[in-house]
Amino acid sequence: METIDDSDLSNLLAAFGLSAPARLSDGPVASGRLGSIWRLDTADGSWAVKVVGPNVSADDEAELLNGAAFQEAAVAAGIPTPSVRRSTEGQVIADIGGARVRLHDWVAVEPPAVDLDPVDLGRLVARLHQVEFRGSIGVNPWHTEPVGARLWTEVLAQLRASRAPYAEELAGLVPEIVELEGLLGGEPRALRTCHRDLWADNVRRSASGGICVFDFDNAGLADPNQELALVLVEFAYADSARSLAIRDAYAENGGPGRVTSPSDFAMPIAQLAHIVVTGCRRWLAATTDDARADNEAWVREFIDRPLTKAVVETLLAH
Repeated sequence: METIDDSDLSNLLAAFGLSAPARLSDGPVASGRLGSIWRLDTADGSWAVKVVGPNVSADDEAELLNGAAFQEAAVAAGIPTPSVRRSTEGQVIADIGGARVRLHDWVAVEPPAVDLDPVDLGRLVARLHQVEFRGSIGVNPWHTEPVGARLWTEVLAQLRASRAPYAEELAGLVPEIVELEGLLGGEPRALRTCHRDLWADNVRRSASGGICVFDFDNAGLADPNQELALVLVEFAYADSARSLAIRDAYAENGGPGRVTSPSDFAMPIAQLAHIVVTGCRRWLAATTDDARADNEAWVREFIDRPLTKAVVETLLAH
C-alpha cells in the first residue's frame, strides 16, 4: 500500500496551494477501491487526502477523473457532496514526490445506515439524476452482466472444499440468485452518467444535518431507472411504505427514472452477485484469520439481507 506521512506535508501543501499550520493524520482514516484516505487539517480548512495506489490501471484512473468531473458538476448543481480540490496546476491528481494524491473537502459523516429519511433520499437521488454532465465512461459489465450458474457452481464447490462456514447458507440462496440473473441482458430504458455506487457506505447522514453523497469513483453510463431500484433495495428493502415514499419524493422532485418492472432491478441484481462472488474469492485467497473474517462479513451482508423475488415484488408494490 502506498503511504504518506509528515515528510510529504510541505509538498502536499504546495501542490494544492494550502497554508500552514497543517497536520496530517498519523495513518489512513479510511480506504477505498482506488486507494487509502488520510485527513489533512490546514489553515484553509480540512481535507480528505486520497492516495492513488500504485496499481491503479489506466482504465481505473480514467474512471477516477471522470468521477471527479461528475462530482464537480454535482457540486455546481447544489448536490450535498464534498468539493474536489484541484492542484495549483488545475489537476485532480498531484505528484508530491513519494506518492500521487487527490483532495476533497472533509465532511464529517455518521456510520452507514439504511434508515435515512426517505423523502430526503428521494429528493437527493432525483437531483443527482438531473445533473447536466456528459461523461466519458461507458456501461460496465459489473452493473449489467450475470455471474451465471456455471461460475456459481464452481465457487460453491471451492467454498465447500475449503469448509467455508457460510457455504451452505449461500448455496441455499444461489438458485434464486441465478433465477433473478435471468432478468439481466435487456436494453436499458435510458442512459445517463450515474453514480453507480449509491449503497449506504456512500450515502450518509452528515454531522451538520441532512444527507451527503460521496465517492464518485465508479461513475459512468447507467440506466437511472435501475439506479433508483438499487436505492430502493438498499434503503427500503422489504418495506413497501419506505419504497413508495422514496419513489414519490423522487418523482415530485423531477427525477427522470421510474421503477415499474422486475427488470428495472438489473443493476442491484448484477452488482450484488458480483460483490458476493468477489467476497468469496477473497475469502478463498485469504491467508490470515482476520482477512477471512473480513471477507466472510462482506458475504454475510448479503446472506443476512438477500435480494429475492419477494423483496423485488415488495419494492414494486403500489
